[in-house]
Formats: sequence, C-alpha cells, structure tokens
Amino acid sequence: MPNAGTTVNTQILSEVSQCVESINGAKEGRWKTTLSFYKPILRDQANANEFPRDFLGISLQEQPGKYYFVLRGQCLVMEAESSIQTIMEKLQSYKTRVALNFEGLQYQLGDFRLRVGKVVPIHTEALRGIVMEMEYLPISSWETSHQIMGEFFDIWKEALSKRSLPGHFVHIEPNFTEFALADQYSSQHTAVQYACIMAQMLATAQSAQAMRT
Repeated sequence: MPNAGTTVNTQILSEVSQCVESINGAKEGRWKTTLSFYKPILRDQANANEFPRDFLGISLQEQPGKYYFVLRGQCLVMEAESSIQTIMEKLQSYKTRVALNFEGLQYQLGDFRLRVGKVVPIHTEALRGIVMEMEYLPISSWETSHQIMGEFFDIWKEALSKRSLPGHFVHIEPNFTEFALADQYSSQHTAVQYACIMAQMLATAQSAQAMRT
C-alpha cells in the first residue's frame, strides 16, 4: 500500500488505524523497527563481487539487545548482539546507505496482535509506505498459524474496502524454509519478513517510476 503512483500521507495512515479500531482493536502502545541498507566500503573495486549487495540490518523493539542481518540473495539470516553495529562502524567495512523506521501503534484484537504504522527514512517525515504486522498469539507454529492469519487478512481486507483508500495491503508470506528456519516462529522469522516487505516496497516504487517515464 498505496497503489503505484499514489502519494502516501498521514491521512491514509489515520484511516487505516481507525479501521483497526472499528473492528474492536484495543490500542496497546507504540512500536518501532529500524531497517538499514548497508553497502561495502571498497578500497579496491576489484573486490566488489566479494561483498553481498542486498545486505540488511534490522533492529526489533522487542529484542533491544539483538541485531539481525538478512542477506536475501544468499537466503541467510543471522542474529548478533546489538553491539555489532559499533564494531561495524569501527571496522569501516560497511556503511549505511539508507535507514528506515517502521513505526506506529500496536493493537490487541482477540487472539491477534496488530501493528500498524508508517515507513519513513530516518531524519525525515517523508512517508514511503504503510505496513501492518500480524501475529496470532496462541500458536507459535508458522505452518499452523499462517493459515489462520490468512483468513484474518481476508476479513481485514473486507473491512478496509469500505473506506475506498487509494491502495491495498499485500499479504507477504516468505518461504522461511529457504532461510533454514524452523517451524517455531522466532525473531529471525520477523527479520526475514521485514526484508521481504522492503523488497515489495522497492518493487512498487520501481513500478511507479516506470509509469512516470
């Protein structure tokens, strides 16, 4: 969300939040996830192919002492101590190309936890998208719970369709087995999902750019 070529604004985000509340979502507080794109600091261009191009770092609010790396091209996800960011700065092997905040409100809706928020580059208020994170609390098995969440997503789309917003939510379900992740859901699964959300947003942005040219 939104449609290619449509400007994202806070009014759309407000409408989405109101939609959650209209289906009895109880506000629990705020949440924030930060995602960084890294690029290698090359001292010799001949070594460029030795460094991964699609290299993401992710910090999750619920895991303040951890930092997650995702290399989508190699289907790798790694968990490290949050101090790794300081080590990377000192080593000067990578630098942040762009960093984005995913931030907004968290809701409880029966057995579901919903997080609805905006995607904005750090140090600006220029919205790049709207994201909703769903979690089915009673079951930690991805194989079992994702079917239930799929049904809930259909209900959510129906509720949202009554508001005539200029866009739609895309239900993203990564293939976690490609990343060698077990069925029991973990923060590493969440990190992979954010990497896939980012890939979807980039694809949408490129589509919008193609429409303008």
